[in-house]
Amino acid sequence: MTDWVGSPGAALARERVLGRIRAAIGGGQRPEAEVAAEYAALPRGYLRAHHDPASHDIVSLFAERTADYRAVVERVTLAALPGAVTRVVAARATDQGDAWFAVPAGLPPDWLAEVDPAIRLVGDDPPLAAVELDSCAGVITGCAVAIAETGTIVLDHGDGQGRRALTLVPDFHLVVVRHDQIAADLPDALARLDPSRPLTLIAGPSATSDIELIRVEGVHGPRTLHVLIAEP
Repeated sequence: MTDWVGSPGAALARERVLGRIRAAIGGGQRPEAEVAAEYAALPRGYLRAHHDPASHDIVSLFAERTADYRAVVERVTLAALPGAVTRVVAARATDQGDAWFAVPAGLPPDWLAEVDPAIRLVGDDPPLAAVELDSCAGVITGCAVAIAETGTIVLDHGDGQGRRALTLVPDFHLVVVRHDQIAADLPDALARLDPSRPLTLIAGPSATSDIELIRVEGVHGPRTLHVLIAEP
């Protein structure tokens, strides 16, 4: 029987592995600078971005991908944004009867300037209880960043976005995404975000298919996501 462990081939392979370990921990014969130079010289021809904003319509891509998640997506001009918010809120209020909407601190007041005064807009200071959030017609927020490639909206819960419960408990979420907040892909989006802040990523209405692969919406968050993309 051939002793493979003690064969010349095995010994050579072992020495190669040990040599690499010695080089990595600084105990080998090759200078550290030489190892670093070889590592730096390795070819890296991979793409650092999948979509170039200069050559791709990333706003259209974001709208398409977000709609794929069964979100309602509308593109409006910045000038028409208050009217669009008013229309969406009024339609939701009609469906809900005596309705009110939760509004986070820091939301631009001009977005709400045309909302019918009969529709109550309730701030979250002091924080609304979960049972109150569950009874509201919905929540209106902005966002921190949106990702075109994945159709994802990112909240960092800063001004105009509110705390996490504010966007998870209500059954309806109206979110405004400015065109300049749309990043081409995940690396582009992460470069714009502060990693020390809490981040919530939203990809369409909350849904699960855990039970017998039957899709159920509104389990871990809003049942309906309405996105207004504001453009020049």
